[in-house]
Amino acid sequence: MTNFPKIGKTAPNFLTIGVYKKRLGKIRLSDYRGKKYVILFFYPANFTAISPTELMLLSDRISEFRKLSTQILAISVDSPFSHLQYLLCNREEGGLEDLNYPLVSDLTQTITRDYQLLTDEGLAFPGLFIIDKEGIIQYYTVNNLLCGRNINELLRILESIQYVKENPGYACPVNWNFGDQVFYSHPLKSKIYFKDLYSPKKSS
Repeated sequence: MTNFPKIGKTAPNFLTIGVYKKRLGKIRLSDYRGKKYVILFFYPANFTAISPTELMLLSDRISEFRKLSTQILAISVDSPFSHLQYLLCNREEGGLEDLNYPLVSDLTQTITRDYQLLTDEGLAFPGLFIIDKEGIIQYYTVNNLLCGRNINELLRILESIQYVKENPGYACPVNWNFGDQVFYSHPLKSKIYFKDLYSPKKSS
């Protein structure tokens, strides 16, 4: 039985067919190693109700992910030809016209199984993995099939992961956004942050 992917472990590699800008081509996860962060964005299947709302907002905000040197790969258990049809449909029809990142085909369900997201009905749970440039899993979530994900939160988490990797010894506190105060990850040094945060304010 395949072990569940873990934080701090190498993400399961894959080689499959993807569709981008209406063209089919091979996509290998390991090709991004040393070059970009990767977000694997699993969704149940093409033409399902929630998926286009998530996929189109990701596409509309692609510049924010590109600034963070991050590649989005959206994965479902559909064929490349189903992906192509999905991309040919306009938004008014629930399609993904002009999508700004690849749709990845997992027709054999191998990738979805490796990431432990296959439902009993043969769909993919809405799972999301953030993989760093070394190919290591840094974050993952799995949603209910009918609950859409939050793109603002995804960007916040991505920025915090990149910050602590680029600034060893620091940590990002609750609700941290880029530019907010950080603190030392060492348990003794972190007391400086807590003292400042929770000490009674001196009257002026």
